[in-house]
Amino acid sequence: MSFRQDHTSTHAASDHPRPLSQRAANHPAGTPGRGTGFLFLLATLGSMAALAATYYFFVRTTTGQFIDESALVEAVEIHGTAGKAANKLLDWLPALSLLISAVVVVVVTVVKRRWTAAGIAVAACVGANVATQILKDIVPVRPYRGVETLELNSLPSGHTTLAASAAAAVFLMVSPRWRPLAGFLGGSFAVATGVSTLINQWHRPADVVAAFLVVAVFMLPAGWLIIRKGPRWNVWDGYGRHWASSRLWLALPALAGLIAAAVAAFSLLGVAAGSGQEGSTTHYFWAGTALIVIAGYLATVTGVWLFGHAARRRSAPRR
Repeated sequence: MSFRQDHTSTHAASDHPRPLSQRAANHPAGTPGRGTGFLFLLATLGSMAALAATYYFFVRTTTGQFIDESALVEAVEIHGTAGKAANKLLDWLPALSLLISAVVVVVVTVVKRRWTAAGIAVAACVGANVATQILKDIVPVRPYRGVETLELNSLPSGHTTLAASAAAAVFLMVSPRWRPLAGFLGGSFAVATGVSTLINQWHRPADVVAAFLVVAVFMLPAGWLIIRKGPRWNVWDGYGRHWASSRLWLALPALAGLIAAAVAAFSLLGVAAGSGQEGSTTHYFWAGTALIVIAGYLATVTGVWLFGHAARRRSAPRR
């Protein structure tokens, strides 16, 4: 009698769908990577230190000012067609950045109901852009260090901050399996924006690098909060289980960074070899461009790895 009752109750239970919480329990998430909080704190403090170092070297020292200003002056040599394309990108940038990020954030928020994550990501995006404008106002003018340059402070780049923060907001909102692809596309968009500001002589390379670092300072803590507040959806199967989480999206920015490092090295060697020659060159321009690419894609690779490490791994279903 008891056996029949047990069997009947088991059969009846199987005829009705279980609550979502019970079904989720059969596909538990594993633990996140060790030391996640410490790594996010270390990355944030490192970004702050790098921001201070960028300002000190490129604004307060003679060597830094000379490198930064030379890259800006030499950009005139290649402005031509590239400048026209860069101008169009910069003209469309504010609307384009906000439109793309707004559409993705709203769609993900409504469809996936990630209201808390959306609030955190938008607040961090706004904070980064406000901080950039505040820094422009409170940072002293460029002191004279023997280099003829505009004294007006232009660090950090507002256009680059807008592009990078919009891309970062999208990166934070999407699921972990989409973050490698989102990181590569967003990082490329931010790098292209930074290079465009240099081509048009709107900003020096250090201004762009500083913008990347400002965004990192705000987005890293925001990302940690989003992972803490949304552990149920910050779960993935690791690299390679989905085309958007392929290691290719890590390899491409890493390769671009290495190529940029080689370009910077050859450009600076060209400066040393041609130090006694007359005539205009673009060695510093290419070195400055390489610095932007290195900084942008280094941030991309670091962010993708860090968030991949922090996301929980999906465990095998219970039987």
